[in-house]
Amino acid sequence: MNRRAFRGPGTRLALSLMAAACAAATLPAQARVTKIVIDSTTALTGVTGVNGVAVAYETLRGRAFGELDGADAHNAVINDLSLGLDPDGKLRYEAAFTINKPVDMSASSGFLWHDVPNRGGTISPSGVGLGNGDVLLASAWQGDNAGATAIPTNHATGTNHWLVLPMAKNADGSLVTGNVLARIVNRSGVASQGLLIGGNPVPYLPATLDTTQATLTTHTHETSDGVVTVGSVIPSTDWAYATCSAANPWPGTPQNIATTALPASLPVQICLKNGFDAKLLYQLVYPAKGAYVLGAGIAAFRDVGSFFKYSATDDFGTANPIAGKITASSMRGSSQSGNFTRQFIYMGMNQDESNRKVHDGAWPQIAGRRVVANMRWGQPDGVLELYQTGSEGAQWWTDFPDATRGNPTKSIFSRCNLNGTCPKVIEHFGSAEVYALKMTMEWVGTGADTDIPLTRNVRRYYVPSTTHGGGAGGFTHQPATTASCPGNNYNAGAAATLLANPMPSAQMVNVIRSAMREWLLRGTLPPVSRYPTLAGGNLVDPSFIGANFPAGVPGVDYNVFKTENFMFPVFDYDWGPQFNKSDATGVATNLPPPITRVIPMKVPRIDADGNEVGGVPTVLNMAPLGTYTGWNISNTGFHKGQVCNYVGGYIPFAKTLAERQATGDTRRSLQERYVDHAGYVAAVTNAANSAFAQGYLLAADRDALITAATASTVLLP
Repeated sequence: MNRRAFRGPGTRLALSLMAAACAAATLPAQARVTKIVIDSTTALTGVTGVNGVAVAYETLRGRAFGELDGADAHNAVINDLSLGLDPDGKLRYEAAFTINKPVDMSASSGFLWHDVPNRGGTISPSGVGLGNGDVLLASAWQGDNAGATAIPTNHATGTNHWLVLPMAKNADGSLVTGNVLARIVNRSGVASQGLLIGGNPVPYLPATLDTTQATLTTHTHETSDGVVTVGSVIPSTDWAYATCSAANPWPGTPQNIATTALPASLPVQICLKNGFDAKLLYQLVYPAKGAYVLGAGIAAFRDVGSFFKYSATDDFGTANPIAGKITASSMRGSSQSGNFTRQFIYMGMNQDESNRKVHDGAWPQIAGRRVVANMRWGQPDGVLELYQTGSEGAQWWTDFPDATRGNPTKSIFSRCNLNGTCPKVIEHFGSAEVYALKMTMEWVGTGADTDIPLTRNVRRYYVPSTTHGGGAGGFTHQPATTASCPGNNYNAGAAATLLANPMPSAQMVNVIRSAMREWLLRGTLPPVSRYPTLAGGNLVDPSFIGANFPAGVPGVDYNVFKTENFMFPVFDYDWGPQFNKSDATGVATNLPPPITRVIPMKVPRIDADGNEVGGVPTVLNMAPLGTYTGWNISNTGFHKGQVCNYVGGYIPFAKTLAERQATGDTRRSLQERYVDHAGYVAAVTNAANSAFAQGYLLAADRDALITAATASTVLLP
């Protein structure tokens, strides 16, 4: 269509609009992105391709406008879909996207990575496949508009990925209301405190400022295995939804709830008459309004991916900038967005409204659950702390019973198996996902007594002894870097007891990135799966770790190994009769939910140094400089002395026999292991060559690791 017609006389404009409408009406059914807008195009510098040749890339920032058919069976899985429809039976959305692509698409490899933003954040294009001529698409899925998912005022300059979704409405057009649970912890003083989830605002405004309609309770203690010691209920006259401070004391300035969307008054603030006590946890159950139809965001991600893979133009003639150039595609996400990747597949969203497979592959990284994005009042920013959803239902890839929780036999692939749209999957994890993010249930089920088999289109790699996302790597024996416990509940920013864990996963990520491309583009099989199993003797009870952790390790308070302080198990919650505990949909009405049972968990076995065995071979694990843990210890705050959330630790070996004997450390010293610097370089070289020979290390990374070890100061005078 000639866009200049829109600037012509009225008659010409009318004829042009009629032509556009007719053209749109004759388009075949497709993923229902009806319109795209490119808000900005900028050059992306510093992209180096094969053999060091520079490649001209550009970054497109834009918005996709789409609609979901409320009567289409592909969308029936979306919770509250009927409550978000317009009068014509369609649910409409607007989603931000970013494309990094070769300026000249003839230089494209034909491979598309569809990246899942983590909490609406940016996706850095560096080091993620551009040098191969790949195209990188990132698009929004999280529609709660809180924190980094808030809609920017300038679409052209905004860098986050946001999504406009409708809120659930009653038949009379009023907003649906219901109860929401939120917690405040590690806060003190007279200033008001915000309701946070995973460090971001709880995305729902109070339906009323009347505190008699809510309940604010204190907890004096909570254990890692879910035992709660309740303090007291704070009288409704002693707190308010308000902003207050020393300069603006109780009762402060009332919260603005006149709006329906949270960003107008972020976050919800609670003011206490007598101030907050850091020794207490405050738990609020309050009536809220503004329940986004969050599951529609998962369909929006589906439709945007399908549009850019398959469509030539939108309904108004705007060209797809990568049209006809994509031969294979994979979605990928890390941590929260990796959980989304698993949820996307579970919901059957890898089939678009035209019955096409959206993505050929999927790469959920350091993610062992499904994100909570398809229930009313869902809080996708949650990280599986107490009373947070995410472990409900099937978390495994092969249909397998869940008799412990009374759920039907299902898998993440159950829906896509029915229509042949399951992607090839590569997943990888580390130790922190075991101890804090409840990951091993995916391997052994809720009975924790059987290795669940993998299907032939899934590869699983476990990178042992790593923190969440892997450490910085390198061969520094005594680093100065300390770790801090993440998350608002674990005193974010406060130093943990142990040093930061440097054990990297970057080299395995490089292997997987290459393997996924080769698998989808050329059919080359990836390396065989490698992870601890019950049959192999490398999955054990958590008590094994405490009983077999080496004695005398400096900095370790051995009380951490007590059940009440150590790893986080899976809790089987009773969320109430309106909640589907298999699909994690519906409405949670029991707040807080009773814990009906604690699901047993397994952990990887450790060796005499306290390092894990049974995963992929990594150089620093085979030539260690200390003990690398997937857990750390909270040093301050409400959870002091307990394992802190999803962060690992590092305890260096003593350098000499005399040093370790002085502290009672039973782990062999560096000199006892390697003798001198040359001995350590030899150990690294042997480890790197072994990992390379087994297919778990690229040649370039092998050489770089050997060079770095040679240049290190390990065991130099």
